[in-house]
Amino acid sequence: MFHKMKGKGIAPARPDTFQILTGLIGGIAGIGATSLLTQLAGVPLLMAPFGATCVLLFAASQAPLAQPRNVIGGHVVATAVGLAMMATFGNGMWQMAVGVGAAIALMQALRVVHPPAGANPLVVLMAGVHNWEFLITPVLAGSVVLVVIALFINNVGRDKEWPHYWV
Repeated sequence: MFHKMKGKGIAPARPDTFQILTGLIGGIAGIGATSLLTQLAGVPLLMAPFGATCVLLFAASQAPLAQPRNVIGGHVVATAVGLAMMATFGNGMWQMAVGVGAAIALMQALRVVHPPAGANPLVVLMAGVHNWEFLITPVLAGSVVLVVIALFINNVGRDKEWPHYWV
């Protein structure tokens, strides 16, 4: 079994300067816009997993995990699992473990796997969120804002085209 753990491949090449700048500008624009809208609307649209979402959207935008369906659907599904766990069983160590596991399974079943969303049940349970409006703000609204920013950033350049699919 241990021989399988040594790895056989080599690390991928360093991204080109344009891709690095896309990550920089995308992260600034995505979190900046979400933060600005939070201040202007007086409604929270920002949560920690959105930082990891920006990594996928702007540094690995071609990955299936970075497509709009996965970003929005994954965040909504995983948060709903966390809220259901909180409403049904309260918060605690086992609720967090089952919440994350159930969120992963449900995202897989619905074809909306988005790794940053795996943290959403933890966000809900650790913060003691009981309000189902959390699904709308920050989760749905914030993830939509990030996808809209990605639509602009990830289509700059002649050879760039994003997303690969919506549904």
